[in-house]
Amino acid sequence: NLLRCFTCDRLCGGCTAPAPPARQGIVLQPVMPSCDPGPGPACLPTKTFRSYLPRCHRTYSCVHCRAHLAKHDELISKSFQGSHGRAYLFNSVVNVGCGPAEQRLLLTGLHSVADIFCESCKTTLGWKYEQAFETSQKYKEGKYIIEMSHMVKDNGWD
Repeated sequence: NLLRCFTCDRLCGGCTAPAPPARQGIVLQPVMPSCDPGPGPACLPTKTFRSYLPRCHRTYSCVHCRAHLAKHDELISKSFQGSHGRAYLFNSVVNVGCGPAEQRLLLTGLHSVADIFCESCKTTLGWKYEQAFETSQKYKEGKYIIEMSHMVKDNGWD
């Protein structure tokens, strides 16, 4: 079973390419263990993700596949409403893909939003605020909504 490698962007059973540089607070790991790509799968792929958040931080993960999504420090508000229930507003997220932006009339007015999904399991998690058309809502631009039903708390919540 071949997988797309995030490091070299090829279909392979593993990768020997160097990992890209890490961003502050985010540790990037190869998607598959390092091995010789050879003619066929050279090793068994393990379940890994594009970005790992440090274990010393309280984090939120995808409830479906446990991919890391956000650090608790990036949480802005717990009082948002998603399409299917309560949601949290985050300043930044990881392991998330973004669909095309579209205009939606939400509870707080007209916004341009793009659905976001888990890069690992492809579950739609919420949306990213691309543009707010009302002055009082501009603070949401560039921020992310993740519905509570798609998140689980990880690391040090005891």
